[in-house]
Amino acid sequence: MAQTSTTLAGQTKHKANVTGTDISFNEVAGVYKISSTTTSLNNFSVRDLITVTGTTNNNKTYTVKTIVSVNEITVEESVTDEAADGSTVFTLDHTGFVTDKAKGDGYYSQGDGTHTVVFNLTNRGDSTDDFNGTVKMQGSLATTPTEDDWFDIAGTSHTSDQSTTTVSSNFTGNFVWVRAKITTTNGTSNGAMITSILYNN
Repeated sequence: MAQTSTTLAGQTKHKANVTGTDISFNEVAGVYKISSTTTSLNNFSVRDLITVTGTTNNNKTYTVKTIVSVNEITVEESVTDEAADGSTVFTLDHTGFVTDKAKGDGYYSQGDGTHTVVFNLTNRGDSTDDFNGTVKMQGSLATTPTEDDWFDIAGTSHTSDQSTTTVSSNFTGNFVWVRAKITTTNGTSNGAMITSILYNN
C-alpha cells in the first residue's frame, strides 16, 4: 500500500479559561451537558480537553463533543447532575486537545507497516511563548471508537523541555485508527501549543 501523509493539526494555541457561578452539569438520555445561563462556553472547540475545578462532583478532564450553543456544550465523558448555586465559581480550564482520528494500517488489514508522526512545537526560547506539556499518539482497534477505546501508543510520548522544536516517532501496530493527544501544564501563563502535527503511514 502506498504511504499516505496527513496533517492531523495545524497551529494551535491555549484558549482562555472560562469561569462562572452559573455553570451547571447534567445528563439527559446519555447526553452529557455543561451549560450556563449567561457565561459563554463557545470559546472551546470540538475535541478540546477542558479540566473542571471548583465543583463538588465534576472535577475532572472532559473532551468536548459538540458546541450546542453559546451557553451549552456536550462532552464525551459522563457528568454528574450538579446545578449552579449562583455563588460558587466553577472553572473550565483549556488543558489541551485531541485530533480527529486518522486511518492506521489496521484499517487496511495491514498491521506490519510503520507509522510516523512529527510534532512541530512552538518553542522559540521565549518563556512567554514556549510549549510546556506533553504530546503523544493514541490508537484504537475499534471500527467506531468512543473515548474508552483509545489507548496510548508506547514510545510516542514526549514531554517538552521548552527548547526542542521538532519531535518525531515511528511506531508499528495493527491500529485501525490513530490520533494525537496534546496536554499542557502551563495554563494561562503561556499561549503556545503546537505549530503542526504531521502523520504518515
